[in-house]
Amino acid sequence: MHCPYCRNSDTRVLDSRVADDGGAIRRRRSCPSCEKRFTTVEQMQLSVLKRSGAVEPFARDKAISGARKACKGRPVTEDQLDCLGQTVEDTLRGEGWAEVPAHEVGLAILGPLRELDEVAYLRFASVYRAFESAEDFEAEIAVLRMERQPQPQPTG
Repeated sequence: MHCPYCRNSDTRVLDSRVADDGGAIRRRRSCPSCEKRFTTVEQMQLSVLKRSGAVEPFARDKAISGARKACKGRPVTEDQLDCLGQTVEDTLRGEGWAEVPAHEVGLAILGPLRELDEVAYLRFASVYRAFESAEDFEAEIAVLRMERQPQPQPTG
């Protein structure tokens, strides 16, 4: 680790702690050259395995971009899209993947997008799941309606 002040490459770790959410490690460091202290945060790099076989770092902005297109003209704010992106990233990190298949990124977007806006969800799902007919839309709408109906409570 290079010192951010003097660029010396020989820094010493004084203290290490796991972040509150368990997804990162905070390290307090000291530079023997300039004697300044600084903190670093280490976080697992999340990678996406594309269909072509290429691997690239997960980019929350790309996930948000796809959802943003589906939300065009809908009453969805940028803050809501940012929260959706964070939820998607947290979900993928929570699964413990070293390399997340691109297909799983799409699946991770579908759930939070459905909760955010059903129309945007249908738009995204139609592209992601390659709907080919009106019947595909009707089937997905039927699932949404069934999930919305109150379930009967057992008596007894």
